[in-house]
Amino acid sequence: MKDLMKGLYWVWRHRIWHLSAGDRLLLLRAVLRLGWVRLGLWLLPFSVWRNWWLRSPAPSTDLRPVVTVAQIAWAVAAASRLQPGTAKCLARALTMQALLKQYSYAADLHVGVAKGDQGQLEAHAWVEAEGRVVIGQLNDLTRFVPLPSLVGGRS
Repeated sequence: MKDLMKGLYWVWRHRIWHLSAGDRLLLLRAVLRLGWVRLGLWLLPFSVWRNWWLRSPAPSTDLRPVVTVAQIAWAVAAASRLQPGTAKCLARALTMQALLKQYSYAADLHVGVAKGDQGQLEAHAWVEAEGRVVIGQLNDLTRFVPLPSLVGGRS
């Protein structure tokens, strides 16, 4: 625990401290949202989690000009590096979709499946906004066949 605290202090002192106040706030929102998403996916049955997730707060139209889609993508990527363990693509994509919705951007959440080299089933999640993939980009993303939406893909 002591090493974790030292590591978090180092990140704060040497990286986060140099960010603008707006970027720190966005990063904090991303860290908290990603933590809630990961915890919810781990603890709750999917049907309960889905109903909870769909009742997310209404978008704030006054925040949109302040934050760009690229800044939100940066915040989610940074938040996934700051948290213990590995944030899976689904948690990152759901967090990205929620933050985009909070800042009044339309976003499509996609979950796709593909067969691996040895015939195993592989899955991947990504988010598209403003006509491009904003989180979850892979070199071979086209091999994944998108599934029908499970959580109300369009926000």
